[in-house]
Amino acid sequence: MAGSGYPLVWVESPLQFVSAAELAAQRGARLRVAFRLGAQMSQTAAELLSRGAGFASCTPYFGIPWGELHGAPEWIVGDGLSGQFRLAAAVLRPRTVTLLDDGTMSLRLAAALAGSEPFERVAQNSSGMRALLGGLARDHLLRLAGTDRLEFFTMYGPQNPEFSAAAALGVRLRGHSFSWTRRTARPPRLPGDRVLLGTARVTDGSLDAETHLAEVSRIAAASVELTSVPTGATGPLVYLPHRRESPAHVDAVRGIAGVAVVESGLPVELFLAGAEGLEILSVGSTADLTLDRVLARRERAA
Repeated sequence: MAGSGYPLVWVESPLQFVSAAELAAQRGARLRVAFRLGAQMSQTAAELLSRGAGFASCTPYFGIPWGELHGAPEWIVGDGLSGQFRLAAAVLRPRTVTLLDDGTMSLRLAAALAGSEPFERVAQNSSGMRALLGGLARDHLLRLAGTDRLEFFTMYGPQNPEFSAAAALGVRLRGHSFSWTRRTARPPRLPGDRVLLGTARVTDGSLDAETHLAEVSRIAAASVELTSVPTGATGPLVYLPHRRESPAHVDAVRGIAGVAVVESGLPVELFLAGAEGLEILSVGSTADLTLDRVLARRERAA
């Protein structure tokens, strides 16, 4: 296969994609990417390539990219807890693995490697086969760690107990702080300077839709009051939907007075990296932690 000598990146979310670009920049190396088709993935691929990401190739796929994985000298994996990775790792037994950051899910993966959590995603129901594949994948990864062939490329550090425990088992930690993302950032064009991040919590069922809409309305009303102050905010409240928010819920947000919905098609880490002079609010998003690293100032909605 052409380009098969390059390490193979296997990513399933926009944030994992960004982490892959950071890794390529830090290594000064070219990487071959297989990315799972889904919300924002094609747009993120195009944006990263336009910024000069070190990708030798970038191929969309459905399911497990068996052909790409087979014979790859290194797997660079975005979702180490997915059922697809566990199956592929159990069958193909990769020679070297690097695990990419995936927000707070990285903490669970580090804990699962250390044995304090099951080797599966939180949302999955346990089954005999899942447990078996999880055990096989974890055992293989720890064998790689024992021969210095398992690395976690992460914004976290050994001060986090989950990563400290993984490091004690031989997992190498390579840190990053989104420096490539900042260096290649493009200032976003927004109709206002107060931004509210969308959330997947409504989709996940952990936040009632009406409660969320009421909170957005409250924040928008406060923003309108601020625009009346000479030194206050300008423009409407800008709402950046989460990629997993339903179109119906986004339409409901769009109907709130004083709100301008901006659908960038990109993860907020890329879209907002070049922002200056914005007040960025959140009602609870997995992007909170990553934006702490990307941006100098953050605010959380009360």
